[in-house]
Amino acid sequence: MWSLIGLVIAAGIAALAWRRSRRSGGYYDTQVYAMTARTHRAYALASLAFAVFFAAAFALRLDPAGVAGLALYAVVAIFYIASFLRGASDEDE
Repeated sequence: MWSLIGLVIAAGIAALAWRRSRRSGGYYDTQVYAMTARTHRAYALASLAFAVFFAAAFALRLDPAGVAGLALYAVVAIFYIASFLRGASDEDE
């Protein structure tokens, strides 16, 4: 179950990161956190790698590995999401 949850979250963040790599960012992600299109693509690739890991863990029924992977990926995902969420309101103005 945790592997499936990790797979969905990792695939969603990979899609989000890929989409963000194709647009110019807001003030906080570009100026404050210095996130370029290359940075967003790197997070997209890392998320895809985690998605493959979660798919393998789910297929092989490796539940402890899925939980450990999800814990590690949660840290990565929080760093990524926090880097540009502050600037989300910036784009509306």
